[in-house]
Amino acid sequence: MLDYPALRAVAAVIETGSFEKAAARLNVTPSAISQRVKQLEERMGVVLVVRGTPCRATEKGEWLCRHMEHVGMLEAELLTHLPALADENEDKGPVALHIAANADSLGTWFLPAIADYAKASGFMLHVAVDDQDHTAEWLRQGRVTAAVTSLGKAVQGCRVTALGALRYHATASPEFVQRFFPEGVTPEALASAPSLTFNQKDQLQAEWIKQQFGQAMRHPSHWLPSTQAFVDASLMGMGWGMNPAMLVREHIKAGRLVELIPKTPLDIPLFWQINRLTADRLSPLTRQITETARRELVQSSPKIQP
Repeated sequence: MLDYPALRAVAAVIETGSFEKAAARLNVTPSAISQRVKQLEERMGVVLVVRGTPCRATEKGEWLCRHMEHVGMLEAELLTHLPALADENEDKGPVALHIAANADSLGTWFLPAIADYAKASGFMLHVAVDDQDHTAEWLRQGRVTAAVTSLGKAVQGCRVTALGALRYHATASPEFVQRFFPEGVTPEALASAPSLTFNQKDQLQAEWIKQQFGQAMRHPSHWLPSTQAFVDASLMGMGWGMNPAMLVREHIKAGRLVELIPKTPLDIPLFWQINRLTADRLSPLTRQITETARRELVQSSPKIQP
């Protein structure tokens, strides 16, 4: 039998970040929370919680938290039909749903989709941000229940749905282009023109260069981990960057930004992957996301890999 009081204690510590806050949530003492977590870790022979400020989950702890997330959904559904089962002395709080998305999706089309779902469902959405090439790893590690990812092959235990492609344009201010590319965009000019990079995982600028010139090449870059700051920095002439078409369309139309090479977009296919155990229960979320994606993304028929 699973020790659900202990499982809830671990989940509450991870959710709130401390043993004291977990105790307040579950209406018990901090020593009771500590004892439950310790006994469960000893029983399992693994560490579930990395003590710190805040406390965080180990990989095994993440899997346990996702299990409790699934249990919370089932309990919430059950209590809507059988409210008399509710324990008045235990305030579990609303169910938290952990999902991951890339920053550019969150900054363009993804937020309206999940906002509508959050208002209708009552779930608390905890959104983790990572590069679209890496969000699938959050699923593999059990850190999230669903994710927007560039991986078209289903992660083990997940269902995958093609969403479309997020289109990017290599853009800069007219003054920047005049300064660094007076003779056009060439490998030599790119080697000295500052670019913008989100973080060490961001390969969009390199992919666009390879798409245009057939080879990778080194180029100087500012690191700027913000989707909107990318656009602002481009407008200010700080560098050139791969900006989502949705965010720079009006700037290009008004002449505030120009494409480095006209009509050379980079399309990044995106997929929605969701844990099979919760896929049916969260079908309204999947429907909201896919409907929004069909309206906002380029529908270039990205392929789901077998």
